[in-house]
Amino acid sequence: MSRTDARGRARPLPIFARFPGLAELPRVPLIRWPTPVAHLPQVAPWLWVKRDDLCADPLGGNKVRALEFLIAGADEHTTFVTVGSEGSTHALAAATYAKREHARVVVGRWKQEMNATASAVSAATARAASEAPVFGSVVAAYAWAALQRARGARWIPAGGSSPLGALGHVNAALELADQISAGSLPEPGEIVVPLGTGGTLAGITLGARIAGLSSRVIGVQVVPRIVANRHHVARLARATARIIRRHADDKRGIPLLHARDIRIDASQFGGAYGRETEAATEALSRFEHAARIRLDRTYSAKAAASAIARAREAGGPTLFWMTFDSRGV
Repeated sequence: MSRTDARGRARPLPIFARFPGLAELPRVPLIRWPTPVAHLPQVAPWLWVKRDDLCADPLGGNKVRALEFLIAGADEHTTFVTVGSEGSTHALAAATYAKREHARVVVGRWKQEMNATASAVSAATARAASEAPVFGSVVAAYAWAALQRARGARWIPAGGSSPLGALGHVNAALELADQISAGSLPEPGEIVVPLGTGGTLAGITLGARIAGLSSRVIGVQVVPRIVANRHHVARLARATARIIRRHADDKRGIPLLHARDIRIDASQFGGAYGRETEAATEALSRFEHAARIRLDRTYSAKAAASAIARAREAGGPTLFWMTFDSRGV
């Protein structure tokens, strides 16, 4: 969705304003922007939050930003296939929004360590998707998805984490930079996001560099290291940068990031995807009681725990990127 200026003229997405050539890419407008930013001194004195949970209706969250590019051009003849854990919010978002474009959505899922939120997301996904079988292993889910692709289904990678999907998160960082320039918040010393399949961290890190922000972007690991590692995220960021370079008249200031440019906090993982931790439970309670913001125990509560600790230690603004929309459950 576009916004309008004071004279009522349509205003393009920040990424299209910066790189007009990217507007040639197919996209289905889903998000409301800019998403709000707020100071949360009642949670931690230097803590700010960016409310990406409010980016769309009926379901917000970071996955929707990628889906704007990934489900473009769908119609009633389209079938999408994706994969994810049993309680994947990506699977729910993909099923919700592709279905709204009149497409079929099938999701191959694998078992995970469940919690209350993951169980609610799983049930919602089963209702929204055309098919959503749960397999005993990741390999089995991917094998089933490969069969659907062979039958003509369009592929959406796990988490929506592809170079094309990461453009949505580059846009999010440029959106944040505009809010900082407008005085909506001070430039944070650190920006804290959950790290699963890596699309959000790759896009926001790249977008922050393009915008000229000095903020350090931190990905808080919530999945095993085989997925959540600096080399994977850096490769994704470089591939995204190459898409931008192909459509940009001026290629300066579009960096090709390397592993050393990616920052990961592994202290909140807890040993398994979806496993509850004491720090995450405390963060969840603080956000709900002090700010009336509901986190999930799989992703956002673990990132929030890191953000709270960093805000207390930094003595300067720390931004927590809120990626979970509780309305979906």
